[in-house]
Amino acid sequence: MKPRVFVTRRIPAAGLNHVLAACEADVWPGDMPPPYDELCRRVRGIDGLLCLLTDRVDANLMDAAGPQLKVISQMAVGYDNIDLAAARARGIAVGNTPGVLTEATADLTVALLLAAARRLFEAAAYIREGRWQTWEPMVLLGADLSGAALGIVGLGRIGRAVARRAAGFNLRVIACSPGLSPAEAAEAGAELVNLDTLLRESDFVSLHVPLNDSTRHLINRERLALMKPSAILINTARGSVVDQEALVDALRRGVIAGAALDVTDPEPLPADHPLLALPNAIVVPHIGSASRHTRDRMAQMAADNLLAGVRGAPLPNAVT
Repeated sequence: MKPRVFVTRRIPAAGLNHVLAACEADVWPGDMPPPYDELCRRVRGIDGLLCLLTDRVDANLMDAAGPQLKVISQMAVGYDNIDLAAARARGIAVGNTPGVLTEATADLTVALLLAAARRLFEAAAYIREGRWQTWEPMVLLGADLSGAALGIVGLGRIGRAVARRAAGFNLRVIACSPGLSPAEAAEAGAELVNLDTLLRESDFVSLHVPLNDSTRHLINRERLALMKPSAILINTARGSVVDQEALVDALRRGVIAGAALDVTDPEPLPADHPLLALPNAIVVPHIGSASRHTRDRMAQMAADNLLAGVRGAPLPNAVT
């Protein structure tokens, strides 16, 4: 008998086809995530769950599935939506997809940095609004990258990939990354400093930390006030790493010059959210890993974790 699994959204065929071939699979057909109550209903009796970061996977959900649940496979690097302690207590393996989205997310980080520095979204709107009359020497002046300081908060896989790209733009890279030695930072092309120094000295600040109790609202009102008035904040980590209310206020008052965000709190933002009305804020819909190759690889890795777990084998990429 094939193992029973539930997949909480349609994922790329590169992974889904393997799941469909090996399992009795129930795949949620909607574009939106399954409501929590429906998720609890659909997981009853399953051996494995393939989920996304939009799904709340807590102790109640695991109990709704039943004691036969062997594996939770997340198609993402982060797993703050999963109660790991509850999974451990129930002997449920948890897997994720680390490493595969490093380059794609680093690419988007640099794209956001460039777009904010050169005010590309504002410039496009300027044309659409019919305001472009002639070449103007004082309009839409942006920031130079060459010789500027890029502060990377979190010099892990993605942070290091951003640092490699920064070298090509002649950016001076400084980094704050607890647990990293100055020599390790130097090997990645960065100078290690504390967070306050990084915020004071950086022309661009890029966030690459996981969301946990120590990083929630890491960038708050007080830390935004440490930044240069000309500085730009880039966040491709998790929305809650930034105090969003404080960020809106800082952008309105010119405490910092701009922000470029791939992640927000909540996701999605309501259409009338004040952040979306600010000309010095760029917001895109969590597309850090949204390249065809990367999403195919993520789906493959999530499928591999799921299939290993339902067979009782070690997960290729285990969180716990």
